[in-house]
Amino acid sequence: MPDNYKYIKVEVAERIGTITLNRPDSLNAFTQDMLTEALNAVRELNEHPDTVFTVLTGEGRFFSAGADIRGEKIDSVAHEPMTARPTPNLAILEVCLQVKTFQPVVSDLGLSNTPSGVELMRALIDQRKVFVLALNGPGVGGGGGWFPGIADVVLAADSTYIQVPFSSLGLVPENGGARTFAQTIGVHRANEIFMFGKKVTAQELRQWGLVAEIFPTETFHRDVKSYLKRQLSVNDGESMILARKLQNEPLRAERMIALYDAADALTERIVDGAPARRFKAKASELEAKSKKHSKL
Repeated sequence: MPDNYKYIKVEVAERIGTITLNRPDSLNAFTQDMLTEALNAVRELNEHPDTVFTVLTGEGRFFSAGADIRGEKIDSVAHEPMTARPTPNLAILEVCLQVKTFQPVVSDLGLSNTPSGVELMRALIDQRKVFVLALNGPGVGGGGGWFPGIADVVLAADSTYIQVPFSSLGLVPENGGARTFAQTIGVHRANEIFMFGKKVTAQELRQWGLVAEIFPTETFHRDVKSYLKRQLSVNDGESMILARKLQNEPLRAERMIALYDAADALTERIVDGAPARRFKAKASELEAKSKKHSKL
């Protein structure tokens, strides 16, 4: 495997290929470059002659905070003391407040990652290897909504939660997440996550059948490797790969259509200007609260 990746790490060991999102200071927020690197790594691991599992995980305390709409400014927020750091969606809104611009920010959020994001999802849907999503911590926005519904196995740290607050920002679920979640946990539970932005813990996701195992955050990556090694010690690798194929082939067409339906819906929202209006209103709320606190 090439070692020239900048925003991810790729490791192959004992028939397990691992892709690690590696921007922990930015909570592993997606950039075009990161998504392109992840896409290339998925394709390379798919052709690797020895691997059975392709694992996607993150470095640091978050799996991913979703789209990085203002890389350097988001980085500066992430470097603040943890007690003073806002939640990721509030960090985005604070950036909007700083730069005093809303339509370009919303366009970046919704569309700049779309080509690489869609291609990454296509590659994961069509890949041959068993796709293991290892949520080492919270996933917010695309970080929570893109991958769990198409993963073959989802493992989670006990600190994990997912939250997809697109409706509050005038956006829609990206990359078919609402539909792929519904395939796994049912339409009504998926609606709470994607319509209402409900924050859902790893423990709830396990009860609902989305998460297979939960491991302590402190030993998570080690526990994931041990878990997968146990599966390899008792199960034939090619049989597991073929089982994946049998499970996923009937779902492929619907998942592909969901990708493009979501892109169309997102484009309509942005053209309508709803996200810009929501961002502006929420930024005004933040500004008002900031002024109020400064007077105290």
